[in-house]
Amino acid sequence: MGIGNLPILSALKSKMNWHQARQKLLAENIANAETPGYRGRDLAQFNFETMVSKSSVNSISIATTQAGHIATTSTGNSGFATRDLNSFEITPEGNGVVLEDEMMKLSANQMDYQAATSLYTRSLKLIKTALGRS
Repeated sequence: MGIGNLPILSALKSKMNWHQARQKLLAENIANAETPGYRGRDLAQFNFETMVSKSSVNSISIATTQAGHIATTSTGNSGFATRDLNSFEITPEGNGVVLEDEMMKLSANQMDYQAATSLYTRSLKLIKTALGRS
């Protein structure tokens, strides 16, 4: 197994992919802010617990050799679910996108993505240091 296939790093990769997909949806919302009848979309919230259970842990066989060991199983389906936004403000054209809200979501998404990439690169550096490959 490679370093990048560790469950926590796989979860961080999934988190970064989620932020990329969300960035695309938020950009679509901003681009269509003046389109009549357009309803904004967003991704369902990312959950690390489900992503870790869906990660490459499935390819590792986990054995309980003593009665005190905890057995784990993981099943699941990967992918991100989109959801329509519940807009309380509707323009006269019937558009439900509030440009200011979308811009705030966009900047928060960008900061969260940068935090995830920073955590990912620092984790890789830490593992490489521990292995003596720095």
